[in-house]
Amino acid sequence: MQSASVVHIVEGMSEEAVFCDHCNLPVPSGLIEVDAKHQFCCNGCKSVWNVLHSAGLNEYYRIRDAVDPEGQRVASKNCSYEEFDDPAFQSVCVDNLPGGQSQADLLLEGMHCAACVWLIERLPTVLEGVVESRANIRRRTACIRYQPDKVKLSDVAKALDRLGYAAHPARGAAAREARAKEDRKFLIRVGVAGAIAGNVMLLAIGLYGGALDGIDPLWENTFRWYSMGLGVLSLVWPGRVFFKGAIAALRTRVAHLDIPIALALAVGGIWGSYNTVAGRGEIYFDSLSVLVFLLLVGRWVQHRQQRSASDQVELMLTLTPSSAMKINEDGSTVRVPIEAIELDMLVMVEAGGSIPADGVIESGSSNLDTSFLTGESRPMPVHANDFVVAGATNLTSPIQLRVKAIGDSTRVGKLMHLVASASADKAPIVQFADRIAAVFVFVVILLAMGTLVYWTIASGFSNGIENATALLIVTCPCALGLATPMSMSIAMGRAAKAGVLVKSAAAIESLSKPGKMILDKTGTITQGLTRVVGVACSQELIDKAALLESHSNHPVARAIADAASNEDSQIPTEINQTTGAGIEGRIVDDYVRVGSPSFINRTHPLDQITLDAINSMQTQGLSAVVIHSDDSGFGVLGIGDPIREDAKDSVHKLATVGWDLSLCSGDQVEIVNQIACEVGINQAAGAVSPEGKTEWVRELRDSSPHRVVMVGDGVNDAAALASADVGIAVHGGAEASLEAADVYLTRQGVRPIVDLISLSSHTMRTIHICLVFSICYNSIAAILAMTGVINALIAAILMPISSLTVVALSTRKWKRSSCPSS
Repeated sequence: MQSASVVHIVEGMSEEAVFCDHCNLPVPSGLIEVDAKHQFCCNGCKSVWNVLHSAGLNEYYRIRDAVDPEGQRVASKNCSYEEFDDPAFQSVCVDNLPGGQSQADLLLEGMHCAACVWLIERLPTVLEGVVESRANIRRRTACIRYQPDKVKLSDVAKALDRLGYAAHPARGAAAREARAKEDRKFLIRVGVAGAIAGNVMLLAIGLYGGALDGIDPLWENTFRWYSMGLGVLSLVWPGRVFFKGAIAALRTRVAHLDIPIALALAVGGIWGSYNTVAGRGEIYFDSLSVLVFLLLVGRWVQHRQQRSASDQVELMLTLTPSSAMKINEDGSTVRVPIEAIELDMLVMVEAGGSIPADGVIESGSSNLDTSFLTGESRPMPVHANDFVVAGATNLTSPIQLRVKAIGDSTRVGKLMHLVASASADKAPIVQFADRIAAVFVFVVILLAMGTLVYWTIASGFSNGIENATALLIVTCPCALGLATPMSMSIAMGRAAKAGVLVKSAAAIESLSKPGKMILDKTGTITQGLTRVVGVACSQELIDKAALLESHSNHPVARAIADAASNEDSQIPTEINQTTGAGIEGRIVDDYVRVGSPSFINRTHPLDQITLDAINSMQTQGLSAVVIHSDDSGFGVLGIGDPIREDAKDSVHKLATVGWDLSLCSGDQVEIVNQIACEVGINQAAGAVSPEGKTEWVRELRDSSPHRVVMVGDGVNDAAALASADVGIAVHGGAEASLEAADVYLTRQGVRPIVDLISLSSHTMRTIHICLVFSICYNSIAAILAMTGVINALIAAILMPISSLTVVALSTRKWKRSSCPSS
């Protein structure tokens, strides 16, 4: 060993970096083919590239580069998908259609842009027997209609896998179809209201023009009757939702904005119809139809914001495999769907496969990646009689597992129950308009009755009803009803452009004021990758270790292999791997060992320089891996999860605007404390279980007057994300965390959180401005209507103007750089 000092590797791409022809990501040095025309970062990308070119689907790359040039590796699994043809699976997940066709919904990994949708919908050109393939990018699903007598569903799944999209059964299709039907009905209602409003406004233009320059009485009456017919249709069909809401509010004795809205619509419609039949006075139907349309648009925005993104079954599906390898009594194996797994069944889990159920290992030893559940970035060694959980990835060796819990009874299933229950407990956004609804309803009705009585006594019933109608129309709370959903809709659109997808408008309100924010370590503050971070040896020794580790699929081995300076054509011999300890072998005439300090110390006692280097690595929160070469001596590598470049600066900005930050992780306490110290977070907790995170969040919510925000990326964070006032899932997180969260960051790093905090504050200021304007407008307009200064015609003109003003105010410019910088 030449030096005991620890030198940190600087990450970055060299000028000679080679990029994959399929996904545009860098190609590891060991996979670069010097004389090859095309380069690929993995076999999956190479296979997909060949399939696309052989099928004439090269247009995919042009579309992909136009809409999403950022690279993303393929999600191919190279599975047989034979469980998709099992009768038990088909009875649950496949619908038989008339004409001998079948239909199945598949959940696809790797679908992330419009180019993916284009490619998936070209499936019929790739595989004969597929009739139609419709992709839904929001839900990451594909609805496949096929001819089972020509192609099996397993073949369809394999074809999608070859295109780069690993397939899973998308359960819960019936519930999604019911929600889709409900959405279509609402959109039809909005469309009809818009069409009616447009036609009534055209008739109103003729009437207003006639009022100025004169109009033939026949045409005037015709236009008035047509306006009444369309206006009444708007009230009784699309507008009936407001009457139903008002009736429900009256039955439950709850003041709601639907009451004054329905009252204004009813009085305006009745008095306008009376004036139409009588052939005199104003008819109001232009304003009423526009009001119905605008309010329905606002309701649609609220409806979409409050819609749950997924159900519990789909959350579980993303965590556990869709099939398992059953071991028969004669020792043979057969792949069966996950639905066929039973208690005490013996299953085989191959290296690289996922654990299908909770159980006890009967034979075999291996390393498991449980980071999805525990947050622990290092693989966990397991042996016979150890208990393992569903969803963990088996990294190194095959194991035989005796099933002890399945489905909802597994630890993952129980965790998803916490997610579902916490999501259901969340209250919708508390709007200022709803908080003043009771006062508004009472005051408006009281003033209308007073106006009717006063003007009836003063100048007759006709003037009394005209002024009361003008009051109800001009004070119709459309501006109050539009202010919040319109501002929230615009804010969510702006957030999406900034790389932040907001599912719940309540999240924007909660993030507008500082509170407590809990940051998960792995994947949030750190990159969520196992890499060589510290080095205390020569590059030559690293290259020798990388040659050995290239023959192992352990995450630490891959990290060391990636640290090689260049490709070496030498092939190690006499390779011997000890599970959970290390690997050794001969490279030409040099015998090299790589592994834990105890593994190396068995055959070659560690000297003081090496021990000092090990201590130095561990002090920095890194896992020490020792290398020993008969020719070069000892070397030490520090394996860890690098901190994101923007983490420290973003943490400082969040603290500057008043957020109380904490770091929480299932990783080792020493590592968590070290990371917290480096980024400037004062409070940190390590070795926290998923249930512990959830309990911590709930205790904070119960004890703190401030909002509690949870930021994480793993399945172990899902229940905590759902329990917090706001859950934020970072880029690259597990599917379950994305579904449980209120906010999803499509950009890497912590910086998008800073942008979201700034946008939330801006949005709530805008909402307050809109609400103040609405209240002031209603107050002034009410006074003018009560005193007879404005008549029903002017009231009908002023009412939509107030709504348009709110829309204009909602588009106030937002500056992304408004958060203070460090």
